[in-house]
Amino acid sequence: MGSINRRNFLKKTSLSTASLYLASTMACSQEKESTPSGGTYMGDFKAPKLDTVRIAMIGVGARGSGHAKQLASIEGTEIVAIADLYEDLVDRSVTNCQAVGGGRHQNIQRYFGGEADWKNMLQEVKPDAVFIATNWKNHAPMASEVMKQGAHAFVEVPVALTLEEMWDLVDTSERTKKHCMMMENVNYGREELLYLNLCRQGVIGEILHAEAAYIHELRFQMEEQERGTGSWRTPHYAKRNGNLYPTHGLGPVAQYMNLGRGEDQFSSLVSYSSPARGRALYAEKNYPADHKWNQLNYEGGDINTSIVKTTLGRTVMIQWDETSPRPYTRHNLVQGTKGALAGFPTRVALEGGVAGATNSHHQWAEGEQLEKIYEQYEHPMYKRLGSLAKKMGGHGGMDFMMLYRIVECLRTGQALDQNVYEGCLWSAVSPLSEASVAQGGMPQQFPDFTRKQWKITNPLSIIS
Repeated sequence: MGSINRRNFLKKTSLSTASLYLASTMACSQEKESTPSGGTYMGDFKAPKLDTVRIAMIGVGARGSGHAKQLASIEGTEIVAIADLYEDLVDRSVTNCQAVGGGRHQNIQRYFGGEADWKNMLQEVKPDAVFIATNWKNHAPMASEVMKQGAHAFVEVPVALTLEEMWDLVDTSERTKKHCMMMENVNYGREELLYLNLCRQGVIGEILHAEAAYIHELRFQMEEQERGTGSWRTPHYAKRNGNLYPTHGLGPVAQYMNLGRGEDQFSSLVSYSSPARGRALYAEKNYPADHKWNQLNYEGGDINTSIVKTTLGRTVMIQWDETSPRPYTRHNLVQGTKGALAGFPTRVALEGGVAGATNSHHQWAEGEQLEKIYEQYEHPMYKRLGSLAKKMGGHGGMDFMMLYRIVECLRTGQALDQNVYEGCLWSAVSPLSEASVAQGGMPQQFPDFTRKQWKITNPLSIIS
């Protein structure tokens, strides 16, 4: 009985400490909202045109190596430097970039072996843009330093882990007038672009609700124990309890709903996690009792469900589960007053039916029944780049299309498709969900990283 009471005391104490920290964090956010950075609002910011984009890479493991090779294949780029802890990864990416670059990438500088070599690279090479694909904890510090050294920062998801880091990225971007874009590739999927166009055309009426998810069983990554994704992600799963990876599902639906862009904004979040079972069971089944994965106390629930309320009263349900044995899905559901769109598989339901496919909203149109929908509402950017993107690959072409658009925007002086505030808003679900779970589902207020300027930010247009 004494041990049980002691456990309860420790649990309550840890929750109390967490609550104090979270209260301090939110107070800091409120202070930030009322204190302008003194820089330029970056919502629709257009940077000076670059004839050739001189690109450096930080991190060329599983994700970054693909980015490097695809960027090297895009006209108007020059890969000038690559940094990674491991020499073999740097050498591999240098070889790949030179093979596809048509002679443009013959003088790539190599940086490897030291934790601070990437900083030396920034100072010595002075690139125009830096692409960051490292472990999560390095995203924000690296992006901040990149901008301070005079380059645009493009960061893998999530853009940061804490609200403090997100505020630092916002302030640094505004003060330096450098882009800081979280590279949410799913916004460039064919289905997501189609749905964006359907929403913009008013086909499903006024949008009331959306559902976003990242359901992707990835326990096999625990095999990566010294290098690779599993080596650093697994401790996150053990120590943190919330939605650790929200943006793949959330990014597209946030843009369907114009969240943070003129129409509506994130307001509050409540979050709950299931018990933590799957990772511990997997470790017990697949590794010796004394293995390091069996020494972890897995505290992060297998599945997290969060509900976001917007300033207009609309709702977004967000789920995350990288543990449970089930098929992959991002949900990608958006509900309007005239119908609904959903993913996995791609489905459309409209009041009165989908012409040539269904007779009412009680049936989904899917598969070949959607040919007329695609014919009428295929996103013009996908019409222009879809075939090339599928050929170049990367999650069905969405990676290539994202990178192509980044280069295109930098070379033509267009505003980016995703701004720094969106990256921070979408990523903020992680620390806010952790706070809500720790407080038994208590609502958490979203910081307004735009400092109320979201109201003058243009919705993402239907880009040709």
